[in-house]
Amino acid sequence: MPAPFDVLAEPARRRILDLLLERPHLVGELAERLGLTQPGTSKHLKVLREAGLVRVRPDAQRRWYELCPEPLADIDAWLAPYRRLWSESFDALERHLDATSPEETS
Repeated sequence: MPAPFDVLAEPARRRILDLLLERPHLVGELAERLGLTQPGTSKHLKVLREAGLVRVRPDAQRRWYELCPEPLADIDAWLAPYRRLWSESFDALERHLDATSPEETS
């Protein structure tokens, strides 16, 4: 099974996940929204499915693709220490701006 990090390195796959965040989609809908061919979109969906990021729900002849957010938890956990660094930087900027008098910013 491919790692979510590797799978998400491809911009089209990230865009697919963005669309699936809104609601489930058919492959044709995704292809149209992405401006890709249906076979190309299907290949991306296969990789996302193999990584566990997407699941397929059959409905007669149609296949609905849905987001599976659980594998994204690993990415979220990996990013946690970096968020702390960003937060500290923003806090320092806020303190600097608060300490700067209005005359200095005009």
